[in-house]
Amino acid sequence: MISSAHVSIASEIEITSWLASVAARFSSSDQALLKKALEYVLQRYGGQCLSSGETVMRHTLGTASILAALKVDIDTLVAGILHAIPDYPDDYVNQLQSDFNLTVGHLVKGMARVGRIGHIKALGFRNDASRHVTQVEALRKMLLAMAEDIRVVIITLASRVQTMRYVVSIDISERLDIALETMDIFAPLANRLGLWQVKWELEDLSFRIIDLAQYKKIARLLEETRVSREQYIDSIVAKLQSVLLQAGIRATVNGRPKHIYSIHKKMQRKNLDFGQIYDARAVRILVGDVPDCYAALGVVHSLWTPVPKEFDDYIARPKSNGYRSLHTAVAGLEDKVVEIQIRTHEMHRFSELGVAAHWRYKEGSTRDARYEEKIAWLRQILEWKDDVSDGGELADHFKTALFEDSVYVLTPQGNVIALPKGATPLDFAYHVHTDLGHRCRGAKVDGIMVALNYQLQNAQKVEILPAKSGGPSRDWLNDAPGYLKSARARTKVRQWFNHQAFKTTLAQGRAMVEKLLQRHGVTAISLDKLAAKFDFLRPNGFFMAVAKGEISQRQLETELTGREPSAITQPDTLIDKKALIRPVSQQSSGDILINGVSGMLSVLAKCCKPVPPDPIIGFVTRHGRGISIHRHDCLNMPQLLRKNADRKVAAEWGATYDKVFPVDVEIRAQDRQWLLRDISEILSRETVNAIAMNTQTRRGMTNIQLTLEVKEMKQLSRVLSSLKKLSGVTVTRRKNQ
Repeated sequence: MISSAHVSIASEIEITSWLASVAARFSSSDQALLKKALEYVLQRYGGQCLSSGETVMRHTLGTASILAALKVDIDTLVAGILHAIPDYPDDYVNQLQSDFNLTVGHLVKGMARVGRIGHIKALGFRNDASRHVTQVEALRKMLLAMAEDIRVVIITLASRVQTMRYVVSIDISERLDIALETMDIFAPLANRLGLWQVKWELEDLSFRIIDLAQYKKIARLLEETRVSREQYIDSIVAKLQSVLLQAGIRATVNGRPKHIYSIHKKMQRKNLDFGQIYDARAVRILVGDVPDCYAALGVVHSLWTPVPKEFDDYIARPKSNGYRSLHTAVAGLEDKVVEIQIRTHEMHRFSELGVAAHWRYKEGSTRDARYEEKIAWLRQILEWKDDVSDGGELADHFKTALFEDSVYVLTPQGNVIALPKGATPLDFAYHVHTDLGHRCRGAKVDGIMVALNYQLQNAQKVEILPAKSGGPSRDWLNDAPGYLKSARARTKVRQWFNHQAFKTTLAQGRAMVEKLLQRHGVTAISLDKLAAKFDFLRPNGFFMAVAKGEISQRQLETELTGREPSAITQPDTLIDKKALIRPVSQQSSGDILINGVSGMLSVLAKCCKPVPPDPIIGFVTRHGRGISIHRHDCLNMPQLLRKNADRKVAAEWGATYDKVFPVDVEIRAQDRQWLLRDISEILSRETVNAIAMNTQTRRGMTNIQLTLEVKEMKQLSRVLSSLKKLSGVTVTRRKNQ
């Protein structure tokens, strides 16, 4: 109890001191809101510690100080104070929105969501450089996507700076992992967003933990602290501003000392000794136009002595990526070497926001045009906030909706995978491996079973439940259920079905060829040689052509026997549409002209059973069944012709025919005695044979289905008319009409 009281008193003193340090920047109402937020944390979590061992109040005040130095708006600063709540209660968002405002609740909720990244480890791939780079890049993008508001990212970076300030001063087992994570994810994010001070401090603090010996070596060589280096640069900037103004050149001069880690990286990248690093202290001059660039260069060289061979004119000779600037190194104040870059404001914008982006050059990243565009937009927003008096004016711009076209999810092993927004577990499965997608039968998201069309959210862990074997469902290609979002996954499903169709057709072609070889007793023939005779390099292409009818049986027999096969003896497989077929049997359609030619093998379709003089049409069947004859109004023809329009042929009844044709008729009548006898008498009188009959009686009504053999439609019409006159008969008609 005494200990808690001491903590409380000490924290209250720290709160009062901190509020006094920032009072000049905020109105009295804003100061009251800040005090309320600090007391809110103190009362609930003042004596508690974070996982790093740092007390909540120490972390809160440290993060708030960093945010205040970044000149964030009041809502961001309040959210930064409240973000370090160790355990978020279920209703914390509503509570914060009630106690503070909607924006603060929204930002703290974003911090809780981003906090999930702390449980994701990309460091396991350090032995695999390529996978490691891919994973940390995906983690950075996922952080931006999860944040939904760029201010959440700023709070996250400020919190990480405070964490690094704490862990660098203590010895805990997790400090190396924290430093590596900071170097991989958070420092590059600060770099890309143009938060230079944050980036430099994160890198230097991390480098001090990762390689203390090298850090101390470079620090000794510099012989100055970071603060003293910054003071030196400030004096260089002031001197340049003065002499440029005297020369009548309107210029913006800013500078930054090269921090220890960037010196280390440059020594590694260019294999240089420390003495060859001339830009350990660097200054940038921005002017209005190109002539002023060279005028400013003249002023600099007249003021200080240039270092030999350290001048580069990238204005006259731009770099391949479009970068333009003048680079020179001079012996500045106290004879310390300073690198000076001179460019126009337009060149600077192109360098910082365009294809010559400094962050990509420094990180050695490959180009992602859409991602670079988003980063450029966010950096512009962060630059604008310094020029706007009311932070609320930029509230809408702070939303990172630019990153809503992707969703970032995790594999069970912790790998990050980027998918299009709205992606499903099936998209995830196909991204991991094509075969896993084909065999996917279920999925778990964060350990809970979900439907295969469930839309994944950022940072969810996805586990696929596959079958041992099997393939995709055609329903997956249907847009309505929404099983697949990515074009890549849909293409893989289509390819699977196309491959299955290919295998079926290939097997049919092989069977047809082997059957013909057996018939002619030449099974020992080389299939490769046979395929080559038809100009195919491999048998598979030859089999496909046979199955599709591109190579007819006549052509195969001619090749095998060396003579033209007889039309009379030609078997009924591998039918050639233009070949004359065997004489018709009793099951054939009689004298029907196909494209004006008689004697072609044709059969009456069972679906519509045409009868002369019905208008008819022919359809070339497969597997040697000849040409199927349908009525013009057959209900099945549109479906047959939709995919096989080329198999349609003209057909008409021949001039003479003496055959009978089966036709289905339907009779409906009241159930009465002697009904079937009366029907039989009419059929006998018209010399019409009934070859099939089915009767059903229900509720006093009889339904009779008859298959009659008629010679022509006139005969059928007479029969139907006579049947209609029978007592109790209500309907007589031809079926399918």
